[in-house]
Amino acid sequence: MPKRGKHYKNAAVNIDRSKLYDLEEAIGLVLNAKYAKFDESVDIAVRLGVDPRHADQMVRSSVILPNGTGKEVRVLVFAKGDKEAEALAAGADYAGSDELVSKIKDGWLEFDKTIATPDMMGEVGKIGRILGPRNLMPNAKLGTVTFDIDRVVKEVKMGKVDFRVDKAGVVHAAIGKASFGAEKLQQNITAFVDKLIQLKPSTSKGVYLKTIALSTTMGPGVKVDTLQVRGLIK
Repeated sequence: MPKRGKHYKNAAVNIDRSKLYDLEEAIGLVLNAKYAKFDESVDIAVRLGVDPRHADQMVRSSVILPNGTGKEVRVLVFAKGDKEAEALAAGADYAGSDELVSKIKDGWLEFDKTIATPDMMGEVGKIGRILGPRNLMPNAKLGTVTFDIDRVVKEVKMGKVDFRVDKAGVVHAAIGKASFGAEKLQQNITAFVDKLIQLKPSTSKGVYLKTIALSTTMGPGVKVDTLQVRGLIK
């Protein structure tokens, strides 16, 4: 068992780890349990009834949270000519082609998300070994390989969250900041879970939403009643 500091222990004293809380109550407990001096992120972990070893049960997508994530996202776009100009006009922090590929080869990684036009993927592929392990590679399945640069840049800036199920069948994501307050966090959480429900693989049998837990960056986890959350979405 990991050792916990006194701040963590004090934060967890009012949380019953064996209880499933309604979403509103769970959010309140999570916010009351925060103790860090910075504005902590609020994270969600959802265990799904899928086996990610099977390709037809891999849950991977993205969702635009109604209130964003509260994080300033630095966006880099691999594009040429008019599409480069379009990216910058839409709010991208960096846009370009070969010069950005060379810069990244030299070790520059001061960005959080990448987008690429399809004609640039040949060049971007040359730095796949750098971008891939850092989850920075543009991906057509996530909508980040596209000619619709204006729309996608704006979506990412608004708070588009990419996610995928891990080997244990759990999806993790940051769904806002503690400073958002309960109402905005609830809106983001229900939007996120609704997207997961929409993505349920046809080959997934039994209970799909197994568990949901919320926590802040530093704080203890709070278990949420999955049936109650489903009811809110419906």
